[in-house]
Parts: sequence; C-alpha cells; structure tokens
Amino acid sequence: MEIKFTPWRMAYISGADTAASAECVLCALGREAPATANLVLRHGTSCYVLMNRYPYNTGHLMVVPYQHSADLAGLDAAVADELFDLTRKSVAALTAAMAPHGFNIGMNLGRTAGAGIDEHMHMHIVPRWDGDANFMPIIGGTKLIPEALDQTYAKLQPLFDLFPKD
Repeated sequence: MEIKFTPWRMAYISGADTAASAECVLCALGREAPATANLVLRHGTSCYVLMNRYPYNTGHLMVVPYQHSADLAGLDAAVADELFDLTRKSVAALTAAMAPHGFNIGMNLGRTAGAGIDEHMHMHIVPRWDGDANFMPIIGGTKLIPEALDQTYAKLQPLFDLFPKD
C-alpha cells in the first residue's frame, strides 16, 4: 500500500482545529477579509465564497451564507438569491481559470447526508475533468490533488475582483 503524507489534515481529523474555539469555523471565516491564508475569495451582502481547505478536487469552492443555520427551507429569499448568484460567479471564475469539463454543485444537508459542518449550510462547487476519477480513490483509497491551495487561490482571486460589487 502506498502512503501519502498529509500532516495538515491531522487538525481536521482530530478535531483540534475546532477544539480551540467553540465558534463555527464558517461563521468566523465569514468575518475575515479575503486572503490566501483563510482561502476567502469574495464577500457578498449575505454570503461569501471560499476555497475548501480539504477539497474533493482542485478548485473546490463553497458559497456560505453569513447566517449560521442548517435550515434551507427557512432561508430568506434574498440570501437564497445571492447564494445562487455567487454560485454562478464561482462557476464562471473556475471556467475562466481552469477550463473544467463539468461541475458537481450541491449541498449536503445533515450529517447523515455527508455534511462535515452540518450546523451551517453551504453550497459546494466542484470542478470536474474527464479522467479525474481514476483508479486511485477506488482501488487505492487515495485522492490526489495536483495543485497547492495557494496556487489555485492565486488563479481565482483576481477573477472574483472582476465581478461588480453588489
């Protein structure tokens, strides 16, 4: 078996990255200015865009309402509109920067549905390329991300600046 060294994941796996603070990480990130260190790309009126620190694929983004809630049905219409608008802009930025062949877009509502942070809803935008689902995750149980997060951030951040501020 091949072993991939990924020490940055230990804080996530052990819960140490959230143990220092009882505050929701998505609420905290929503108050931070866009920066490579926090992976926040764009702030809107009621939602913001950031890169997923533990991506399913290169360029994996999330659109997150500032409101701490898991209740999609109770989401205010204006927040829902901006959530979708920032999802559209994220797809446009990813398309311009990375030319993916497709996208997976969606939410995991609830722990049972696969939500890692189930108390704060967020939209996932995962770019896909022909052949990106090779044998490694299936047989080897390993997913390879071929680009460092800071490199992807550097490609995407200037594109988000091109969108008009709301």
